Order: sequence, then structure tokens, then C-alpha cells
Amino acid sequence: MKTTILIFLFLTTWTISFSQDQKGLARVNRIDGVDVYFMNEPLNDYEVVFDVSTGIKATSLITGGLVNEGLSEKAAQFVKRAIKEAKADKHEFDAIIYSSGKKVIAVKFKDPKPEFKLMARVQKIEGIEIYILSEPATEYEVLNSEKGGFKMKSALTGGLVNNSIEEDVAQFVKKLVKDAEKDNEKVEGILYGAGKSAAGIKFKK
Repeated sequence: MKTTILIFLFLTTWTISFSQDQKGLARVNRIDGVDVYFMNEPLNDYEVVFDVSTGIKATSLITGGLVNEGLSEKAAQFVKRAIKEAKADKHEFDAIIYSSGKKVIAVKFKDPKPEFKLMARVQKIEGIEIYILSEPATEYEVLNSEKGGFKMKSALTGGLVNNSIEEDVAQFVKKLVKDAEKDNEKVEGILYGAGKSAAGIKFKK
């Protein structure tokens, strides 16, 4: 009986703690049955199965032409590339992860917890939470949005190999933060998803 009570108290405490720590957590998307983590870290533990090949062609996919081609389209191409490599080498994987440095890895989860399915902790740029191809776990409201124009296009596509996704997103961060400040608002997060524009958001209290 005592053991049962202790287990109940532990689970209750863990649940409360998890629910209170929703800020910075995101629910990611799936493409062709593969979880896609871009600039965020899965809550479930994982092991790296293989690197998704990133030759000149692949590097161009992940770093250049974001105005001409949506990020979700790029992610889909990396999923297809990972699936093709997995079939060729007879590997099994659950997700792909892009963190930084233009590198994509295919991973398999170790003893995944159902409550962490598709859940990730996002990275930050200049203190701003970045939600790429994902949805914040907490409620939010959109403050503003920015679409890649001529100046932005130059920043996003000028160096296909040199620019990484985080460098591209940093351009949106600066613009959205500056625009929000004009209205005395503070951007707390950036949504960057299926389209070719990004939105500045703040979380509801």
C-alpha cells in the first residue's frame, strides 16, 4: 500500500511538473510516416542510425532558395532521401533531425514514451524560441508576419552552401522583432512552417 502511494505521488508530481514546463515545447510534423525535427530536440531518447547524405545537391536543398521553395518541401526531400538510403542499407529509423551545421541524421527511438510522441524542445535564436515545421505546446497569438522579399531573398539564397537554416531564420527573427517593437510588442517565438513566410508570436498568459 505504501509503495502504491509513493508511485502515485511520484507520477502526480511528474505530471504537474511536465504540464508546468510546456513553454519551449513543440509538437512536430510527420512526413511520409517519418517524424521531422528541425532545430528542436526530441523528448524521447534516441540513437543515431545514419547520416542523411549531404552532398552539394542535398546541401543546396537545406540551405538555399527558401523563397522559391518552401521549407516543408525541402524537409520532404530529405525524408525521401533518408527512406531511400535506409532501404538500400536495410536500416530502420523513426525520424530525421536537423539541428545545426547543415547536417541531417536519421534516428531510432529507444523505449519511446507515448506521452512524448512527436514532442520536442525547441532551440532559440537571440533568445527567441524557433518553431520550424512544428506547433507550440502552449497557446499563443500571432503578432506579425514577414515574407521573403528581395532583400530577404538575397540573404536566404545568396550562398547556397554557406547559409544554414538557422542563419536564414535569424534574418526573420531580426525583422519580426524590430517590427513588433514599433507596436510596443515583444516577440517570444517564431513560427516557420509550410509556407514561405514566418510569423512572430507571443504566448498567452
